[in-house]
Amino acid sequence: MTGVDIGSWNWRGPGVREAFLDAAASMVGLLGEPAVVEAWEKPSALREYTVGGLAGHTAWQILFVPEALDAPAPDGEIVSLRDYFMTRVTWIGEDTGSAVHVRIRRGGEAAAVLGPEALAARAGAALDRLRAQLPGVPAEPPRPLGMPSWNGWALGLDDFLLTRLLELVVHADDLAFSAGIPTPELPDHVTEPVVELLGHLAVRRHGAVNVLRGLSRAERAPASIAGI
Repeated sequence: MTGVDIGSWNWRGPGVREAFLDAAASMVGLLGEPAVVEAWEKPSALREYTVGGLAGHTAWQILFVPEALDAPAPDGEIVSLRDYFMTRVTWIGEDTGSAVHVRIRRGGEAAAVLGPEALAARAGAALDRLRAQLPGVPAEPPRPLGMPSWNGWALGLDDFLLTRLLELVVHADDLAFSAGIPTPELPDHVTEPVVELLGHLAVRRHGAVNVLRGLSRAERAPASIAGI
């Protein structure tokens, strides 16, 4: 698959699967960084997350995919990526105390209980499986992939991988900053689709004028044009 179509949101690049695998490989390396291991029990840069909980949440973006591919395909509706972000996502803009954020944090902390070495090893093993699995999954028709909490709907595999790519790239910066180390340098084919997707989400949240000002006019820029 050479690109992901989200209605008027389009990205064309060397492939979302390749980008996801490369981002996942970088994350596996980051999970094993001594500074991350040392900071495991400390508060992270994200409110109410420990460094370990943030690492667990981020590693889950890799760990879930082979498990979902091994499970029977969901029977429900396959929604577009545009529909996913416009009508299905419930966590964007929600307070950290909301039920959805509490559930996400608990999942990250549960994964962190494994400890840094075991979590990095599991993520690495999942990545090895995905390198072997993903090339064999046809792009058409889309193989549906869904999370249990989605209750009867799913994304196509490559759309799902783009949402996980967003998580991996954003949380790589969060995790590195939390551990006091430089954010890993990722290649353009990994970061460009994430930046483009965040741009669309920023316009959705703040409007085109505010995003234009945030990117081009510091003197009139709003306080935030964050996409998520």
